[in-house]
Amino acid sequence: MYPNLITPTPAKLHLGRAVVLIAVVSATFTLAGCIPTTPRLDAQSGLAVNIARTQQIANPNASRDNAPVRGIDGQAGDAAVDSYRESFVNPRPALSGSVVNVGSGRAGSGGGGGGGMFGR
Repeated sequence: MYPNLITPTPAKLHLGRAVVLIAVVSATFTLAGCIPTTPRLDAQSGLAVNIARTQQIANPNASRDNAPVRGIDGQAGDAAVDSYRESFVNPRPALSGSVVNVGSGRAGSGGGGGGGMFGR
């Protein structure tokens, strides 16, 4: 009765359009590989360490202060530094003698053998 006015036509892809489409798709995938996957995390890398380091500084302006240090005189400070340096040249010998074992009543170090205050 009514003639079919709409007839399906096959889509034709021209060679020039196919080349442009392939170039756009390949450029998209290539550039997507260059983008970091965690840009927000990478921007904040090391932030917690820097904050912790900054919070541990007692006086951030200490390098600008030219006032002498109070609390120890020069001779006592010099003697303390000399004693400290001498301790590396001639170290004191380690204490010799028996092992002092506190709490277990047994010889040895008592390392987890059930002794001590609660293991009896």
